[in-house]
Amino acid sequence: MLFFPVVLAYAEDAAPSGIPGTSGLLSMAPLIILFVIFYFLLIRPQQKRAKEHKAMLSQVQKGDNIITTGGIHGRVTSVNEDTISVEVAENVKIKISKEAITARKQQG
Repeated sequence: MLFFPVVLAYAEDAAPSGIPGTSGLLSMAPLIILFVIFYFLLIRPQQKRAKEHKAMLSQVQKGDNIITTGGIHGRVTSVNEDTISVEVAENVKIKISKEAITARKQQG
């Protein structure tokens, strides 16, 4: 217990007070590098997928087979600005939002 205050005194002196000659930009370099990594691994691919999804939604037309986010498969019977009518069974039609379309199935 006698050595404890002495150890604290040495620990306080050992702390670096800043490296002379370093700039603020150099000290922020790890944060900048981390942001660039996140941008290319997370943000950019998500923006690309959103752009492709928006293009796919604009190309949906009557007669297309689609899959919704809820897993409903059906054929588009009419297209409005924000909604579409989908025939899920013979003489069974539902009206859904265009944003709920996940994919267009290939014909055939």
